[in-house]
Amino acid sequence: MNSLGYAGIALLMFLENVFPPIPSEVVMPLAGFTAAEGPLSLVGVIVAGVLGSIAGALPWYYAGKKYGAKRMRHFAERYGRWITVSPEDIDRATEWFERHGGVAVLIGRLVPGVRTLISVPAGISGMPMLPFLLYSTIGTVAWTGALAVCGYILRGQWQSVEAYISPISTVIVAALVLLFGYRFYRQWNGRPKGEEASQPGE
Repeated sequence: MNSLGYAGIALLMFLENVFPPIPSEVVMPLAGFTAAEGPLSLVGVIVAGVLGSIAGALPWYYAGKKYGAKRMRHFAERYGRWITVSPEDIDRATEWFERHGGVAVLIGRLVPGVRTLISVPAGISGMPMLPFLLYSTIGTVAWTGALAVCGYILRGQWQSVEAYISPISTVIVAALVLLFGYRFYRQWNGRPKGEEASQPGE
C-alpha cells in the first residue's frame, strides 16, 4: 500500500468494481491503516477510493445501457464464472433497481453482493448520467469513507473491520426487505376486490 500510494488505491477499487472477488472490505481498511501510520492522508485515501470505485462502476453502467437485460444475463451465464458474476446476480441487482428506483444506486453501493452490479440496471433503464453519478458518489463516499475511517481508528486491527461491517450490511438488507414487504402489503391490500381477476388477457 505504501509503494502503490493513492493511484494504487484507486486502481484496486476500480478492479473491485469490475471484478467482484477483490473486496473493498480489505482494500479500504488497509488504506486507512496506512494513513494512520503517516505516509498517506485519510482524506486522500478516501478520495482515491471513491474515484476508483466510481470509475469501476461506469463499465457496468455502459454495458447495461448498450446490451440490455437479456444480453447481460446471457453474458453472465456464459462468461460470468470468470469474474464470479451469475445471471442471478444480474436479476438481483435489477430487482433492487425496480423496487427503489434511483435511490437503489445509492443504497446498493452500501450492500455487498449488490454494490458492483447495481450499475447494470441503471444503464438498462436509461438512467441519466448525472443522477447516476450523484447517487453513486454519495453511496460510495459513505461506504469507502466508513471502511477507511475504521482502518484508521483500529490501526493494527484493521483486519477486524469486516467482522463489524458484515452485521451492519445484514441489518441494512433486512431493513430494506421489511420496507419492501410493508409497501407490497399496503399496495396489495389497497387494490379493489376482484381487480386481479379483471386483468387484460385473463
